Amino acid sequence: MNRLHPLLSLLLALPAMSAEPTLPADSLRPMEQTTLGEATVTTTRRDRVRRSAYSAVVADTRALQHRNLSLGQTVGTLPGLQLRQSGGVGSDSHLLIDGFGGRHVRIFVDGVPHEGSGTAMSLNNLPVDYAERVEVYKGVVPVTFGADAIGGVINVVTAQDPRPFALDAAYTYGSFNTHKSHLRLLRRTAGGWTFALTAFQNYSDNDYRIDNWVRTFTVNDDGTVTRHPVDQNDLRRVRRFNDTFHNEAVTARAGLTGTSWADRLWVTMTASQFYKEIQTGVYQDIVFGQKHRHGYSLSPAIDYSKRRIGGVLDVSLHADYTRNLTTNVDTAARYYNWLGNYYVTATQGEQSYQHAQQRNDAWNATAGLVWRPAHWHEVSLNHVYSAFRRTSRNYIGATATLTDYTIPKRSAKHITGLAWKVMPSARWNATVFAKHYAQSVRGAVSTSTDGVGNYEDRSHTVRIWGTGAALTWFPLDGLQAKASYERACRLPTYDELFGDEDLEAGRTDLRPEHSHNVNLDLAYTRRFGRHSLRAEGTLLYRDTKDFIKRGIGKRGALQYGIYENHGRVRTRGYSMALRYAYGQWLAAGLTYNNTDTRDNEPRYTGGSGQVNVHYGDRLPNIPYRYAGGDLTLRWPGALGQGTSLALTYDTSWQHAFPLYWESIGHADTKSYVPEQWSHNVALTLGLGQGRWTFTLQCDNLTDARLYDNFSLQKPGRALYVKARVSL
Repeated sequence: MNRLHPLLSLLLALPAMSAEPTLPADSLRPMEQTTLGEATVTTTRRDRVRRSAYSAVVADTRALQHRNLSLGQTVGTLPGLQLRQSGGVGSDSHLLIDGFGGRHVRIFVDGVPHEGSGTAMSLNNLPVDYAERVEVYKGVVPVTFGADAIGGVINVVTAQDPRPFALDAAYTYGSFNTHKSHLRLLRRTAGGWTFALTAFQNYSDNDYRIDNWVRTFTVNDDGTVTRHPVDQNDLRRVRRFNDTFHNEAVTARAGLTGTSWADRLWVTMTASQFYKEIQTGVYQDIVFGQKHRHGYSLSPAIDYSKRRIGGVLDVSLHADYTRNLTTNVDTAARYYNWLGNYYVTATQGEQSYQHAQQRNDAWNATAGLVWRPAHWHEVSLNHVYSAFRRTSRNYIGATATLTDYTIPKRSAKHITGLAWKVMPSARWNATVFAKHYAQSVRGAVSTSTDGVGNYEDRSHTVRIWGTGAALTWFPLDGLQAKASYERACRLPTYDELFGDEDLEAGRTDLRPEHSHNVNLDLAYTRRFGRHSLRAEGTLLYRDTKDFIKRGIGKRGALQYGIYENHGRVRTRGYSMALRYAYGQWLAAGLTYNNTDTRDNEPRYTGGSGQVNVHYGDRLPNIPYRYAGGDLTLRWPGALGQGTSLALTYDTSWQHAFPLYWESIGHADTKSYVPEQWSHNVALTLGLGQGRWTFTLQCDNLTDARLYDNFSLQKPGRALYVKARVSL
């Protein structure tokens, strides 16, 4: 034990002024005062988001950066949100916001659209260290984002460190041969120059065990194959063997801050790459042994902002371009089972014979103006232009050369928003706004009834108006009420329009979704001595027309995802959250969500006029009751001055829900996603006022069977060790 004393003394002796503030895990931090040059900020951005008229929640990720978490996992713990993930590290995932998920939710990074950034930069692959907070706007979205979203917006805010020098580095190792690392370097000069470098990587074999039936076979002496009968109730414990994932990304940024003509002028370059093996298809009983995809992306960007021009005008400008190349490889002439055994087939391709590349080019440009002619009101004007172009080519053919497909795919959209905000007093404020949406699409449209094949080149344009309003009122100190409404619109994404050239079939003739979104919120915050308490609740209503639903299509043995407009969908629900903290010693929280999303179309779409047999049913494969809780016990000075110990426990519960339509089939034979309860624990040692942390973490402590989709099982019990330094 004595051998550790010199090292421990050295860590504790590091200058205290270089330390990052140690934050309680409850994220109920008091109002801060930070001096930046001549400006003094006396409220946090998180407080401003909470006090706004919009239904919004904020996750302060700095209190969680000692954990092995992705940003997707972090946001999934907020009230009204849930992360749905199809497997381990790098697997497909999306966030539900009050029952709406996937492409109904738009992702932003520092207020900039995150579309087209590629797999390596998806929310579930970004480490929790990447951001200092995440803001979530539910249902009704401010015009400053220029977003076409009916579910909401997730805005990732990266670190805005005011110090002249900062270093943050972390490394994680754990089960399934998982390695994760993160590095952030920042240097600010006295002349206003800022240089920043951020890099991260994820790697995992994802060779966790699952429960599934196994198809066995015998290869006969004459080369023929005999398949043996299968008992699908005979579940075996098998290991995944073709699910390796890794991604690497680096972002370099340079620019000026705090000049007379610019508060911020930044030039940024991001480069990333990924490699992902494909273990299964849409269902878990389909097994691939060599199918995989890989790709890279490059993205330059420029940002400019200036506040208080002439004392009344704020200006912000952004532009970026992303080149993303993804290659899908499925050329093996083999048939695999879950034991890793295989036999050679007469045709190439485990699912569909391909060695295809898709090149995606995406452009984004944003311009924002905020005019404050008087202290009690402001006018905001925002415009976002986004364009996308995909060209595909296939490295298969007699000439063995890359050949471009004959029909390129293009989309472009313009979203303009105008808002007027009035603030007569500190007790209440209100905002009214209007948005205009325009989209043009050109590409291949399948004329086949199954959505695949017989493509024709077609184009169309849509133009739509939307309106909304938001009001907040503080009747008592610590008590806030909110009400917001938006006639929202969501334009189809390029993935829905064009597919992914592999497991998803696109439809370029999809219509935009329209939705009437209503939120009612009530929140109460109270501090008494060392005690902190916050309670909040939300009532929501969504009436959505031309809802875009993902279904499963089949052509022979080929299975793929397909999208279609589905008439009307109605959603009602509520979410509740309660958080309590006692100084830095204890933090606890509970969330509960109940969201009822039902088919509200009495007759089938498409002009047949037939009665819809599942009218009034809940939408299948969507959880509607789920809850979470967390508890952190912290012991400052546990091993001496400047040290701390923290024990964190969190849990999540999800009810059983139907995989298919409730009204179809007998109750005894229906497929349900089973009820699930998961438990995670973490023990963290902090040294040097929190500059050094070492965490031992166990996910899925009870080794429960966890699913987000009934056919795709997530990892069992896993152990991780994470070391982090912040100077």
